[in-house]
Amino acid sequence: MAAEAGCAGRHRCGGAGAGRGPDGPLGTGSAGLPRGVPRQALLGAVTVRGWFERFEGEGAVGPDGKVAGQLVMDAASLNTKNKQRDRHLRSADFFDAADHPQVVVTVSRAELTHGGQLAAEGELEAAGVREPLSFTGEVVDASADAVTVQAEVTVDRSRFGMTWSPLRMTSMKATGSVAARFTRASAGSPPAAGPA
Repeated sequence: MAAEAGCAGRHRCGGAGAGRGPDGPLGTGSAGLPRGVPRQALLGAVTVRGWFERFEGEGAVGPDGKVAGQLVMDAASLNTKNKQRDRHLRSADFFDAADHPQVVVTVSRAELTHGGQLAAEGELEAAGVREPLSFTGEVVDASADAVTVQAEVTVDRSRFGMTWSPLRMTSMKATGSVAARFTRASAGSPPAAGPA
């Protein structure tokens, strides 16, 4: 990423105003979680789409081009446009937002591949469980002051204790996607805390 973006240092995910994705609002900043987070298929016929309305993140690009960062989502802000389903997804059957208020993606290492994609490794924490995570993202826009990355990850939700399934008909696979724009923080000042 550093080679294409030509930058090193700390970056903040987000910005002023509300972002928009292909299907509508992304959240409170110019980074976001478009519809499709999490996405769950029921008998392969129905896909539940939702997004986290509150999130924040930051990343750092080292002089060697290696990237590290974190995206923190407020588990209670999950929205699928169905209040009853949202309450259930926030319950102990799934995200257990009362006891584990955050869903956290931590990227401990990421670097550009020869094909120009971003290969990332880290962990996903949800419902109080941490699991290793690796994924490939795409740098869709880069400049000296900002970089936009898109990625999609499929996980086995049962590894996070999210095993509720009516009549065992629901897939244990869930897919999340993110489009995040990281902007360079001012020299000498850390990124601001909280959503933009």
